[in-house]
Amino acid sequence: MEEMTPAQIAAELDKYIVGQPEAKKALAVALRNRYRRRRLPEELQEDIVPKNILMIGPTGVGKTELARRLAKIADAPFIKVEATKFTEVGYVGRDVESIVHDLVEEAITMLNERRLQEVESNAERLAMERIITYICDQKVIGFGEKRLAKSQQAVRTSQQVVAAKAQVRGVAKTEIGREEPRRSGAVESGFSPRQRRYVADMLRANLLEDVQIDIELTQDVELGEPYYELQPGMSPDEVAATFNDYMRMYNQTPRKRSRRVTVREARRLLTREEAQKLVDFDQVIDDALERAEQYGIVFIDEIDKVTGPKIETGADVSGEGVQRDLLPIVEGSSVMTRYGAVRTDHMLFITAGSFHHSKPSDLIPELQGRFPLRVELHSLDQKDFERILVEPKNSLVKQYKALLSTESVDLEFTGDGISEIALMAREINERTENIGARRLHTVVEKMLEDLSFNAHEYKDRKVVIDAAYVRERLAGLVQDEDLSRYIL
Repeated sequence: MEEMTPAQIAAELDKYIVGQPEAKKALAVALRNRYRRRRLPEELQEDIVPKNILMIGPTGVGKTELARRLAKIADAPFIKVEATKFTEVGYVGRDVESIVHDLVEEAITMLNERRLQEVESNAERLAMERIITYICDQKVIGFGEKRLAKSQQAVRTSQQVVAAKAQVRGVAKTEIGREEPRRSGAVESGFSPRQRRYVADMLRANLLEDVQIDIELTQDVELGEPYYELQPGMSPDEVAATFNDYMRMYNQTPRKRSRRVTVREARRLLTREEAQKLVDFDQVIDDALERAEQYGIVFIDEIDKVTGPKIETGADVSGEGVQRDLLPIVEGSSVMTRYGAVRTDHMLFITAGSFHHSKPSDLIPELQGRFPLRVELHSLDQKDFERILVEPKNSLVKQYKALLSTESVDLEFTGDGISEIALMAREINERTENIGARRLHTVVEKMLEDLSFNAHEYKDRKVVIDAAYVRERLAGLVQDEDLSRYIL
């Protein structure tokens, strides 16, 4: 991302979202400014805060997708929340500070998975050594000379295939099963190097995948570590009980538990466990907290639903209160999480709303001032629908062609077929409720419903989706307003 200019960032967004050039420009500049800020002296960095963005536009025009794709380009922690899910402090519901908690969790998960991938090759080697030891100790296969000789030819053949693949990938073959210095705590075995090489060769050739062995896991690699978290509204007794449960779990001496699994499953579990041993989780937490503070992106949708005058009763009783609770987080404050305090000063906040029944000026003035950049996204017309169907890298047409190709069905969309789909989507949006590009999902799915259901009958055949095909399957529903209202 550091090498990308704002124009290149906007071009990357063009691959997934059609139109909305003003929004793309504002987001691209906001992302580039983060890189520029990091190159300044530290004393100046603290004074430069992100210019938060308010996106205004109807549903289905790309607001959420723009924010999500921006986070992927920046490789930054990202979380999407809806303003209507939160309530003012004192009411039953979620506290706005949970936004920061969730963002931190996302940052830690992202970074931890990346660190685990970095040590995966070493973890696989260590896991394979343990599997070899388990197989030898439990004698799940024989080591007689006759059996050894009988399996040699199959092993040699498989070895040649593995070696050829490794050569193509440019990867040197790992010397698994050879005698080498063991790390402290490794499982020892009294079997000869020849026997261990024999087992290693069979494992590399995938000849023992379904053999069951007993393995020992020092921690639950599926559930992870215990944690302590306070929830809004908890009484002092509940807080004390939760803390005591956490301390009891944390202070327990890690116990080994035995599981009987196949070699295939053992490879996955042991690789995960060895990788966790190789990763310094405390360092992961420290780095993830910094990433959340410096690069985190928070997308708050439906912000217009918490605007308007204060109401004493009903579902909107705490709407203005939610805005006031959001204010300190957006302007910069310290939020206490179970990993420590997290500052929100340099997080980028993007809010969005349709503002059909309200206007941005209905937000409290203090919150308006924290979103200095306002971008209006325009409604989509028929031409936009046609582009959305074919241009993005993950367009609907490409998705359905790929799905049906798994059934050996060759799906082809003609130009007039694309235009007809876009026309019907626009007409339905005008006559019922305008849900933007989301209408295309409904129209295309309904049009291809019979083909998807009977795909086996069209195996090795080519199906052309032209204007006549579209009208034949959708014309009746589109013309009948009552049916289109409930079906499309």
